[in-house]
Amino acid sequence: MAQYKDLEKLLDLLKLEKEEDLERFKQTVKDLPLAERKEKGVTWYPLQILKSGYTYGERAFVIAERTTELGNAHQFRSGKTVNFYSNQPGEKTRDFTGVVNYVKKDKIKIILNSKDLPDWLNQGNLGTDLLFDDRTYVEMEKALKTVMKAKGDRLAELREVMKGEELPRFYPAFERMDFPLLNDAQSEAVHQIRSALDVAVVHGPPGTGKTTTLVQAIKVLTQTEATVLVCAPSNSAVDLLTLRCAEAGLNVVRIGNISRVDEDIIRHTLEMNISAHPESKNIKKVKIQAANSRKQARKRKRKFGRNEALEKRALLKEARDLEVWANQLEDRLIDQILTGAQVITCTLVGAAGRVLTKRKFRTVVIDEAAQALEPATWIPIIKASKVVLAGDPFQLPPTVKSVAAKKQGFNVTLLEKLLQKFPDFSLLNVQYRMHEAIMGFSNRQFYDGKLRADKSVAVHSLDIGAHKAVLFIDTAGCGFEEKENKETKSRYNPEEFQILCEHLYQLQEKFEDRPIPEIALISPYREQVLYMKQAAEDDPQLEDLNLAVNSIDGFQGQEREIVYISLVRSNDKGEIGFLNDYRRMNVAMTRAKKLLVVIGDSATVGQHRFYENFLEYVEKHGAYQTAWEYMQAG
Repeated sequence: MAQYKDLEKLLDLLKLEKEEDLERFKQTVKDLPLAERKEKGVTWYPLQILKSGYTYGERAFVIAERTTELGNAHQFRSGKTVNFYSNQPGEKTRDFTGVVNYVKKDKIKIILNSKDLPDWLNQGNLGTDLLFDDRTYVEMEKALKTVMKAKGDRLAELREVMKGEELPRFYPAFERMDFPLLNDAQSEAVHQIRSALDVAVVHGPPGTGKTTTLVQAIKVLTQTEATVLVCAPSNSAVDLLTLRCAEAGLNVVRIGNISRVDEDIIRHTLEMNISAHPESKNIKKVKIQAANSRKQARKRKRKFGRNEALEKRALLKEARDLEVWANQLEDRLIDQILTGAQVITCTLVGAAGRVLTKRKFRTVVIDEAAQALEPATWIPIIKASKVVLAGDPFQLPPTVKSVAAKKQGFNVTLLEKLLQKFPDFSLLNVQYRMHEAIMGFSNRQFYDGKLRADKSVAVHSLDIGAHKAVLFIDTAGCGFEEKENKETKSRYNPEEFQILCEHLYQLQEKFEDRPIPEIALISPYREQVLYMKQAAEDDPQLEDLNLAVNSIDGFQGQEREIVYISLVRSNDKGEIGFLNDYRRMNVAMTRAKKLLVVIGDSATVGQHRFYENFLEYVEKHGAYQTAWEYMQAG
């Protein structure tokens, strides 16, 4: 396989990443005392059971709620592997592994890797720990090896196109369709997706309607294809695609874990489709009969002779036969539901799930492809004859924990490689979110000035009189030194946030008796986010505001009329850490519609070319103020 050295290198880098991930997990989770695990947000204990039952695929589930540390930050997310256990005093810990289906505030739903609910479920002292999940790595490795071995089939042809050995082909005879709700660039992208024989690539910068374009393309594809597979790296991105496809009138089925628990998403899940089907009641009855037979077989008896052994064997056989019957009924029902779907949505790794094992698709659409590690991107590609990749390489990159792997290019995505190789791809060049002054810096810095603001947003502004759409408040010389949380190593800057608040108080006054638009407070640093959340909750002047406080990663895909960015870093060495990731800053700066306020220390950040360029841009096209003005006002 010498001709596939790039894929072999990816396998080696994948191994480095897995080793680093496992080592970090051991340091932060394994063997720590319970109190420390709870503090780090990797353990919920004790838990109170709210509901339990069975889902498809012989899986029991529990919905539980933590009774202490309510509202505290944690690391539980949909798709994470966990250990669910009972920790009775004086007894050996009893446990089951499972997967988080969703987390909502202090409630968690866990799909257990068990056919039965635990018999200790109602005995109290329940908890759940995060586990190291190697399934993602297993599936990525499996996908890469499958791609490398492909020979004389469609996957081998796609591999050659992706490597740049062959140019992607397009069917020339397709007539162009009219899309009144799309602009010219969006219509061209849909046409290219529709006419592509191998691969189509859509580059969608912030606010350019990438999701709208993809949904329209998916709708067109369903006119000639039985089912379109639609994927994204994260559960939240898949949920959004699910909702948007459903809003377009498509019959969509969501596979795998969900990040949202509202009715709008749950009703599209495979589980809900199964439970809503008339046949579901019969399957449930058979499963309950199987479970009862197993329970009877496991009952201890004082006298255990030949007759009892035969009776136990008969009960276990009956349970197995009932399970086989239930599985056959359920598999038939799942096949019926998926065959009837126009769109199936799942994460990249979710495409390797059991229910899709034997399914092939004419087209797979992969959104947010610039956030996906290349090995993960290949997982759904294996199932398709045609591939659509969409995303923006100048927004959030994939997370790579291994420094060694990153240095060797493990963070370079398949989308980035194709944008460099392919002469013909679709660039969405009209944005519908930002004032042109907010868009301007990113447009120059990342998009070669190719973007333009639609006339509906180009000069839209807040109704507070004349004001600039972009403002930088400089804390240089104020002595607002950054601080570090010794445990998390994350940074925060309380004084910088106070300046933010002073600006916000003045903004409130300008609206007088009118409601202030929705506002976002974001920062690259988790510790600053936590500080801002708590401080905002404790500030009576801010209690009536609709504030969203989040990290840059947590706020991706969202937007607000007004956005504040707290840069945090302020030190004598000019060290800026996370701020070096300019793509993350591009995401942060492009969340605002009408007003972007950035607060930071120019003496620290201005030593770096990106921020030097931003400060020069603000002086020409925005407003530049010093924190001293707000300190005097306060």
